[in-house]
Amino acid sequence: MAIVEVKVPQLSESITEATLLQWKKKPGEAVQADEILIEVETDKVVLEVPSPAAGVLTEIIQPDGATVTADQLLAKIDTEAVAGAAAAAPAPASAAAAPAPAASAAAPASNSKAGIAMPAAAKLMADNNLPTGSVPGTGKDGRVTKGDVLGAVASGAKPASIPTGVPTASLPQVSGPAAPDLGSRPEQRVPMTRLRARVAERLLQSQATNAILTTFNEVNMAPVMELRKKFQDAFVKEHGVKLGFMSFFVKAAVHALKKFPVINASVDGNDIVYHGYFDIGIAVGSPRGLVVPILRNADQMSFADIEKKIAEFGQKAKDGKLGIEEMTGGTFSISNGGTFGSMMSTPIINPPQSAILGVHATKERAVVENGQIVIRPMNYLAMSYDHRIIDGREAVLGLVAMKEALEDPARLLFDI
Repeated sequence: MAIVEVKVPQLSESITEATLLQWKKKPGEAVQADEILIEVETDKVVLEVPSPAAGVLTEIIQPDGATVTADQLLAKIDTEAVAGAAAAAPAPASAAAAPAPAASAAAPASNSKAGIAMPAAAKLMADNNLPTGSVPGTGKDGRVTKGDVLGAVASGAKPASIPTGVPTASLPQVSGPAAPDLGSRPEQRVPMTRLRARVAERLLQSQATNAILTTFNEVNMAPVMELRKKFQDAFVKEHGVKLGFMSFFVKAAVHALKKFPVINASVDGNDIVYHGYFDIGIAVGSPRGLVVPILRNADQMSFADIEKKIAEFGQKAKDGKLGIEEMTGGTFSISNGGTFGSMMSTPIINPPQSAILGVHATKERAVVENGQIVIRPMNYLAMSYDHRIIDGREAVLGLVAMKEALEDPARLLFDI
């Protein structure tokens, strides 16, 4: 027997623990070298844990939902065993006691058809000493209803056994108001993921520690749209990626940050830190929550470089493969709510940055030009800023500089 240990990968210096998601293999099953066994979720990213060798997974030390630390033992693999052999004994009590997500805990392993018990059903099961998972659910998504429990009681379902040596009369009799029967209005309580909890923490921190104001402006996107239409085919042929709007917004933002460096600065105690580089965070929605990967040295990137990197970030966010180093730092952020149809918003600053640009949906609107009402594709821009270090003058003029760069993209070529 040759045993190889599976351990938690190294975490970032700022991360002390992580949560196991779901094992993709069971004890006794064969695994291949580098095959992903489980994912580990931190408050920033989700890390994959590959098999260090080919063999048979003989023992799982930490179950789904367990809280773990770097280099902690997760499982064991026998490189000489044959798949299908008897699985190892269950995980030790200490591992079994590790907290599991509520959604997983609510799904009883003893009955694949038993689901989450509705409040009235749960109370009725408790009143009749019926163990969790003993009643199959017929409700939506396998939920256990009050009728399911009444049927089980009528059919003679066995109550949970009373511990030996404890007189029945000595057990406390608990009474209380009956839980309302929600009927077709189910509820489900699910704990936040580490990433979602971290996002919530940082947003509250931002609102509590920054003097946030938001300034607005509107931009005529016709010049940008005309450029995209004129050069789209040649751009795709040359670079293998579509020319989107975000590269223009990034370029316009960098253009304004160069003119007003305080917008690209951050607060450190009583000091203002002016950054001589432009690392632009791009807010990206993922199945596990909002993430903000960073475009390093965006001022040195071409339109094609920006578009390729944003596409890469989007795919990685979807797959949960963004690395910690890709989301660390940043001097200014851009949030594109227009992707989802947002017309207006007041974005929240991403600490320790001091400003963020909110981009919205481009819609045809009636505007006045030279005394005439005309139809133009308009986009409302919103820039939230930390008023502790950024005055209204710099904020407004900074947003105007972005507007002017978008309405006359030639400014980006000549840096004017």
